[in-house]
Amino acid sequence: MREGWNSIKLVDAVEILNGFAFKSSRYVPEGIRVIRISNVQKGYVDDKDPKFYPVSSKDEIKKYLLQEGDLLISLTGNVGRVGLLPGSMLPCALNQRVACLRIKNANLSKMFLFYLLNSNVFENMCIKSSSGVAQLNMSTEWLKEQVIPLPSLPEQQRIVDILDREFAKIDALKANAEKSLQAAKDLFQASLKKELEPKEGWKVKTIGEVCEFQNGFAFKSSTFTDTGEPIIRISDIQNDEVIDTNVVFFNPSSYREDLSRFIVYPGDILIAMSGGTTGKLGMNNTQKCFYLNQRVGVFRENKALLNHEFLFHFLHTKSEESLRISAGAAQPNLSTAQIKAFEIPVPSLQEQDRVVVRLNDLNDKCKALQNNYQKTLTLCDDLKQSLLRKAFNGEL
Repeated sequence: MREGWNSIKLVDAVEILNGFAFKSSRYVPEGIRVIRISNVQKGYVDDKDPKFYPVSSKDEIKKYLLQEGDLLISLTGNVGRVGLLPGSMLPCALNQRVACLRIKNANLSKMFLFYLLNSNVFENMCIKSSSGVAQLNMSTEWLKEQVIPLPSLPEQQRIVDILDREFAKIDALKANAEKSLQAAKDLFQASLKKELEPKEGWKVKTIGEVCEFQNGFAFKSSTFTDTGEPIIRISDIQNDEVIDTNVVFFNPSSYREDLSRFIVYPGDILIAMSGGTTGKLGMNNTQKCFYLNQRVGVFRENKALLNHEFLFHFLHTKSEESLRISAGAAQPNLSTAQIKAFEIPVPSLQEQDRVVVRLNDLNDKCKALQNNYQKTLTLCDDLKQSLLRKAFNGEL
């Protein structure tokens, strides 16, 4: 902290409000927006998948109603994320495990505090202070005792002006990179659909006619161990691959059932069948075998009819359809019957090989572009954090 700056505890600078345990059974199509943990992202409040409470309940929940510009902070899971509530989302109410910070000290600028709380330094402090193994939980009592720098109001405003200006430049660069990143993804998707449109001489079959499909087994979490046979869950499917860094294990002797049909072999293609990532695909590119958990499915193609990679590319064209099938459900689910009913074009194996070569080549080029754009986005975030460190060390 810069010499000559004062400091203050958060409890003396802001009013800290806790949320209410709103009941999902009372959600309605429109009304008072309920701000949940998932809405509070780093630096902003997200409005995807909004939930509403009846307007008629306004009086009973008035203690939890929010105001434009309220600072919101996540207390559970990804703790320490801070967003500023826009007026466009009002009326809103504060759900449990989200806290609201309202300035009560005239010597503290809201935007100065907003930038301060969005630094990685503060977020890491929140994480370290939190308890819990499966899910972190942060205490508002800890939050109240945190000491923050308090330069003069003119100095705060000078810092905010610099950050506003520089962040606007960085955000413009990020927007261009994100646009280019999406264009690279769209290019491959367009080529994918064009390559896999049925052509003259191609047969059209269902997945069930050319593949075996196996849903997973309902392993009990009470049987999970630190060693033994690994289990693949939906969360272990990431970026089109099986990632085995966080798998759980079990002892087969804990079950009487024959579990052999639930074994996932190297090269197997998996699909998520429920949750917010319904339709997510992953290939087991490891040299390991796993057991398949419930709500994850595995494809095993008839090799006399299908090229393995041709099937994988085709399934990527169905992801959006998978989600549309599940639309309207509180917990999206994709059934075995729906998957087996997907129609797949089946050219000759020689033609499938040619299609795969073209798509793999284009995919490699598009991924190289995406990696470059992703590096730009990462550099933008790093630059913002560098500016924040300088700002609150008194170096701007």
